[in-house]
Amino acid sequence: MNPFFKNIIVNVVKNRQKHRKPSQVTEPFDKRVKNLEVEVIHEIWDFFYLLLGVVSAAFGLRGFLMPNSFIDGGVTGISLMVNELAGISFPLLLICFNLPFLALAYFSVGRRFAIKSVLGILLLAIAVALIPYPVMTDDKILVASFGGLFLGLGIGLAIRGGAIIDGTEILAIYISRKTSLTVGNVIMIFNVVIFMTAAYFLSTEIALYAILTYFAASKTVDFVIDGIEEFMGITIISEKNEEIRLAIIEKMGRGCTIFKAENGFAKEGESRKPVDVVYTVITRLEMSKLKTEVEKIDAQAFMIMTSVKDARGGMIKKKPIKKFDK
Repeated sequence: MNPFFKNIIVNVVKNRQKHRKPSQVTEPFDKRVKNLEVEVIHEIWDFFYLLLGVVSAAFGLRGFLMPNSFIDGGVTGISLMVNELAGISFPLLLICFNLPFLALAYFSVGRRFAIKSVLGILLLAIAVALIPYPVMTDDKILVASFGGLFLGLGIGLAIRGGAIIDGTEILAIYISRKTSLTVGNVIMIFNVVIFMTAAYFLSTEIALYAILTYFAASKTVDFVIDGIEEFMGITIISEKNEEIRLAIIEKMGRGCTIFKAENGFAKEGESRKPVDVVYTVITRLEMSKLKTEVEKIDAQAFMIMTSVKDARGGMIKKKPIKKFDK
């Protein structure tokens, strides 16, 4: 890290230490500096992803969908439809319609995630209102396809940055935790209602193109993040496996399993060392925080991330509404 920023981080840690009692300081000074440095770097990358997502989504809206009176699914689709019917400012509608979902995100996902999402939606509203994107085409197929592509790319990048710019996913996650419906099913039902409403108030043709737009957007989101509705199975191999295990339990609020294994990187005649392998299942929204916690402990830890279509029982369902960040 740049020496200037490194010095700022050191001073921040020193100031924090002054306001704590000696009994509250449990980690060495260098360790606290390293942890804060990791957090700052991860926050910078998250903001970078969010900013790219906002620019991409705004381009899809201003360059394709809005000039041609097209709509999409989700909260963005509702905002576009009301804007078309009533002439109310789209950026204002985007903020207002997302407010209930942001409040839900605060209580059901976490404060950090909700704050990032507020920032993302505000930035998207500002970008749509102020950036003079050129109108790319009036061909309906191209508008639906590429408008959906850029909008989906923006949503996917924002999620990779630990935020959302469309509140539909939050509602779907909340309902899926309360019912037997999956996130994908909730989103599908929500969007079917939107498309039927669009067919009634606008036209059947616009509703059909909206379905095409939504299909392009959803497939792009899948491409960027491999599906928000999936869980992640994380295998972690590290010499500091006990510290990582405690971080998952105490800081993430998740369960984990320890596999007894042997280090396979040994030449002929050399003895293989025993190693404990940590395995945990988390949601994609928690992935960014887990990476941060693991890197604080062991930057060289070997992590294998695999998609899990669904999970039942264990800590996944025991912590339905609790926050996973502070």
